[in-house]
Amino acid sequence: MKSPLILTFAFVASVCATSADFEATAQQASNTSTVLAPVRSPQIPSKAKFADTEYDLDRIDLYERLDRELTGISYTHGNTLLLLKRANRYFPEILPILKKNGVPEDIIYLACIESTLNPRAYSPAKAAGIWQFIPSTAKQYGLEVNEYVDERYNIEKATAAACRFLKSLKAKYGDWESVAAAYNAGPARITKELDSQQASTAMDLYLNEETTRYMFRILATKLIMENPRAYGFALNPEQFYTPMEYDIVEVSTPVADWPTWAKKHGITYAQLKDANLWIRDKTLPNKTGKTYRVRVPKQSSLHRSTASKNIYNPAWVK
Repeated sequence: MKSPLILTFAFVASVCATSADFEATAQQASNTSTVLAPVRSPQIPSKAKFADTEYDLDRIDLYERLDRELTGISYTHGNTLLLLKRANRYFPEILPILKKNGVPEDIIYLACIESTLNPRAYSPAKAAGIWQFIPSTAKQYGLEVNEYVDERYNIEKATAAACRFLKSLKAKYGDWESVAAAYNAGPARITKELDSQQASTAMDLYLNEETTRYMFRILATKLIMENPRAYGFALNPEQFYTPMEYDIVEVSTPVADWPTWAKKHGITYAQLKDANLWIRDKTLPNKTGKTYRVRVPKQSSLHRSTASKNIYNPAWVK
């Protein structure tokens, strides 16, 4: 057995060797390049608008809260790039539903931060879909949620349900920033804090970290998505996800096997599921005879060479 003194000398020698190697590597890197890539802080505007309200960012707390979120989202490159790519597919579907239901178009940025427009999104709190409904709220606003069907994943129906929920909150609070806070923290919490803090809007509340940041994450996302190149995000038109086109097949009977159903309609079961994430099992008992609108992707939409090349917002590529 080696003595402690010998082991100590060996350890010191190893550290010295490692340090020497590190210094040599650092010196080599220094000789190669002496200038680091610039890292710029995003520009914060003097004012920011959401729905029907404009916020003066001369107020220090508002400025710094937006600065935190705009800086964070600007440098969370992967998620922000995916959000922009997905927006080209989902904005054309979601925005007309918001408009039809009398909800400001800016509310779409709430969905952006809820799910990054990932239609499969599912949270530890059991919130699901692009609008992140928990089961109880989904059922309250007319969505079917069970082991065979989960309409939280039906973008059309979930968006319409979100509109009903949001409009009920707007009737309660009167301003969209309080609506957003209640969407995140729950109406009971926001109502209680508005009363106890003697505030007229959630923008002036002292809340938990997540809800305090929520409205400013929405504002930051809006700023970036309205002009991504101003914040360093440069995508070519072919990099955006293509809008999908479907044939609609109405189903009002039980389905014994969805994979067989899909094959009969010229698509794979995986393609059927991607187009209809609300289908949660390989069968559909449908004992009530309810009519479901099943999307069957057009063959042209299944290949990038033949899919639509439309870019929803030209500012995304300018």
